[in-house]
Amino acid sequence: MKNITVLGSTGSIGVNALDVVAKNPDRFRIVALAAGKNIQLLQKQIERFRPKIVAVSDAQCACELRNRIPKKSKVRIVAGTEGLDEVASWETADIVISAISGAAGLIPTLTAIDAGKDVALANKETMVMAGDIVTKKARKKGVKILPVDSEHSAIFQCLHGQKLENINKIVLTASGGPFFNYKTSELKKVTLRQALLHPKWKMGKKITVDSASMMNKGLEVIEARWLFNLDISKIEVLIHPQSIVHSMVEFVDGSLLAQMGIPDMRTPIAYALTYPERINNDLPLLDLIKIRSLEFYKPDIKKFPCLRLAYEAGLCGGTMPTVLNAANEVAVDAFLKEIIKFVDFPGIIDKVLDIHNSIKNPSLEDILRADAWARARTKELIERIAS
Repeated sequence: MKNITVLGSTGSIGVNALDVVAKNPDRFRIVALAAGKNIQLLQKQIERFRPKIVAVSDAQCACELRNRIPKKSKVRIVAGTEGLDEVASWETADIVISAISGAAGLIPTLTAIDAGKDVALANKETMVMAGDIVTKKARKKGVKILPVDSEHSAIFQCLHGQKLENINKIVLTASGGPFFNYKTSELKKVTLRQALLHPKWKMGKKITVDSASMMNKGLEVIEARWLFNLDISKIEVLIHPQSIVHSMVEFVDGSLLAQMGIPDMRTPIAYALTYPERINNDLPLLDLIKIRSLEFYKPDIKKFPCLRLAYEAGLCGGTMPTVLNAANEVAVDAFLKEIIKFVDFPGIIDKVLDIHNSIKNPSLEDILRADAWARARTKELIERIAS
């Protein structure tokens, strides 16, 4: 029996993770949950999984949740950053699923590592912002970081038992998002509704928009650099509309290993929770006869410049990836509120990156300051555009 904490339990990854747990009650037990403000769903999760402790975003949410939970329930309800830290380091947990969206996931992930917990990482921003710090701390604490993103899980599986020096390159696949077949001129008119209609995956709004702009794939490139200790020059992106090949590894002898499967996040989640074992699941099997063909295309970085910006920030290193991520998060939020247009993203992010003086080998404090600085600058730019 493995005791599990889920950070971000009401989000897309959290919900899928709890589904995996529910279908394997003889293997997994939920001991702690953390969520934001979706109190109605969180209440149902508490009733179903009976965790020992639950963290919510603030005192008001905590009060509402306490009123919803029967008095006889023994669950401890905490709030804010202190509550989140308590959940992330909960003593009886064996593994922590880090699925809080955005930069907010960094500190609780580090807290979990400090507490000696293995981390099933679904929060790519953690590695984008502080990959060097996170990987060094994990090695020092002797804990495993197990990738949950389908692409990184695929690479992780392909590299099992392989030597780093035998890798020629890794190939991260991308669906291309809803605008893969759009002309550059057509992107000027796309709506929020169109951006949220991902052709293959059901995800949260932020990551869905990132997929539409291909920033998500750029962030994954930086994450892969730290997860697999590779130079960014050895990380390639290919568009694969079928989303069947989740990623590939090319070795120095010309061999190419690929991990394939239906597009469902429950598969990589289950593998992260059971590694190095595998478990049966009730998901449909991949039918290659029905698929018939697999297509691959080179990404158009002129049409999707966010991918180029991510590569450049990753190559620069230091605090530049932090600034990239922060500027993107603020820009996506503005787009979700329909303050800016889809095509405004790259220009806004590029301007913030251009005025940032990157700090090499940053401390955690440097990273947090760079994050705050970038958010402030991005908001200023957006206000000018909107006025």
